[in-house]
Amino acid sequence: MSPRPTVRVAAVDASGDVLNLYTGHRRITGAEPDRPWAVYLAGPDGLFRLLCFDLDSKTPGAAAAAERDADVLAGLLVDVGLEAVVCASGPSGGRHVWTALAEGVDAETVATLARLAKHLCPTLDLSPLSNAATGCVRPPGAPHRAGGHSTVLSGELRALTEPTGTAGRVRDLAERLARLVDDAEPAHSTDPHKPLPLDDHSRLFLPGPRRELAAVSAAALREDAASGDASAVLWRVLIGVAAARWRHADVAALVDTAPGLEHVRSFRDRGMRRTRGRVDAARTLRRQWDKAVKFVATTDRQIGDDPTFDPRADAIAAHVRELQARADAAAGRWTRGGGPADRRILDVLCVIALQALSGSVEADTRRLALLAGVGRETARMALLRLSEDGWIARARAADGPHGAHWTIDPQALIHSSKDKGRSQADPRPAGAGAAERSTLLVTLTARMTAAAHDLFTLGRPALGHHAGNTYARTSSEPQTIHDLSRATGASTARTALTLDRLTSAGVLVRSRDGWRRTAVDHRRTAAVRAGIDGRLAERTERYGIERELWAWWRAEETWMRAPRRTSSKRRPGRGQLSLVPEDGTNAYGPHPRRGDGRLDWREARRIVRDERGGTAHRVPTFEPAESIDAAEQLLFDILGAVRIA
Repeated sequence: MSPRPTVRVAAVDASGDVLNLYTGHRRITGAEPDRPWAVYLAGPDGLFRLLCFDLDSKTPGAAAAAERDADVLAGLLVDVGLEAVVCASGPSGGRHVWTALAEGVDAETVATLARLAKHLCPTLDLSPLSNAATGCVRPPGAPHRAGGHSTVLSGELRALTEPTGTAGRVRDLAERLARLVDDAEPAHSTDPHKPLPLDDHSRLFLPGPRRELAAVSAAALREDAASGDASAVLWRVLIGVAAARWRHADVAALVDTAPGLEHVRSFRDRGMRRTRGRVDAARTLRRQWDKAVKFVATTDRQIGDDPTFDPRADAIAAHVRELQARADAAAGRWTRGGGPADRRILDVLCVIALQALSGSVEADTRRLALLAGVGRETARMALLRLSEDGWIARARAADGPHGAHWTIDPQALIHSSKDKGRSQADPRPAGAGAAERSTLLVTLTARMTAAAHDLFTLGRPALGHHAGNTYARTSSEPQTIHDLSRATGASTARTALTLDRLTSAGVLVRSRDGWRRTAVDHRRTAAVRAGIDGRLAERTERYGIERELWAWWRAEETWMRAPRRTSSKRRPGRGQLSLVPEDGTNAYGPHPRRGDGRLDWREARRIVRDERGGTAHRVPTFEPAESIDAAEQLLFDILGAVRIA
């Protein structure tokens, strides 16, 4: 089955222990190696002849997830006409899902396929499918360094030695994955502007013949939802069955037995699940069912009527992915001085660029600061440092009410032809660009949300920006200190101290296998205990007032500089703007002035604050100057110092 005349063989250390490092080579015409060996997935020409989805099981709890992901991928392969061979990779519970190809597939298509599959199957290791030169996996029968061999669980070995797969079917698989990235299959035949029909029980449904569930939805229906986010699993089930033209009664009949419908049967209360009554369960299913049907009927993830959307999404996604890879490779850059804040601002700019499908975006410092969970001065300094280092560039200066424009593409590379050299017979899978943009948005937004919290602001007793960035790179699965040290760029010693502080705060749990997040998010509990809960909410309120004061002053300035009016018509007062307001007018009316005619800023602030609902969000906590230097940050983070003067 090997597409090359050689295989790779695992290395051994000085004591004879087998390493998870394949540096040796052996010709396939020779004797089988006596230690683990792996076959290349691509041939010498760089085209893939084998696809293997390597599903890791590094912890005991991940074995079930790897098995589930294997079922999903095997089902998707079969759906598009590719023969699947599923193997138990060794004694730890990992899985290998193989399929062989009769014709080569280019590396870019396979890498796209792997990234989309990773979004649906988190246990997937991207490495083998991301490098045509070195990507390899142990084949069926090859020994494992912990004992045992790779064992076939389903499928026939003949499918690997006598391949029938085609490049067209691989593209079909990529397109199927692209449609499933948002856990929804578009309902192309439904007009979203027309009312949806009701069944005999007065429940919404999508017209059409009932179909078999897609592999992802079927797996969600079988998933043990009680052990994770049951609400999210229920949503995946419902949008899948709605897209397959099932009716409400079909799902209701499965409530008592299907593991994936646990959220209908019970609800989470203080870390425990409590059984719902029949009335509450029926109400919950009806409400979620109607939401799912409406979502599937009105959501079409394809490129729609804009044929340029998918290539534009593909271009910006490729650039953001490359920028994030460079940033990860320079991980140490984000741990020194203002580095933690710089990385947050870079991530926020990437998210805004993905949303706008443009490398150049308007982004004022207050908006960036609120999204990143830092102060506006910190955001301003981060922009300057990132610009000086060539990560970003200012494309346009601020102008009146408009903020400055910043680009994440200083070299103008985004619109260079990615598909140069790609033939008409080897097109980009339809919808892949939009799907890759969606996966990046989900990943980066989750990271931003995890880090932007009161607990991770500056100044004791908050834990600081670096602790927030470290927390954002953890998950519900345990990770070792070395994994987190590489992810954050911090030294092992500093990472250990940061993890100790996060564990002491109650937001991480340490186990034998590493550090993971708590089952219930305790960040706010920790912030309340530290007396800093509401710090970011107060900042949001303060920046909102400042924005409105700025707009009010700009309107007043415009009014004063306008040519003298001959009309005796008075300027509209507070709340008296017309449908199309004149230049220089504001919803708050004329700017208040003191007795000497000068602008009364104190009174203006009071008016805006009262109009916005007062100071309900104000939290009386100390917040240090945002121009904090690296030495002070080390005093706070490493030594636990508190500024007293």
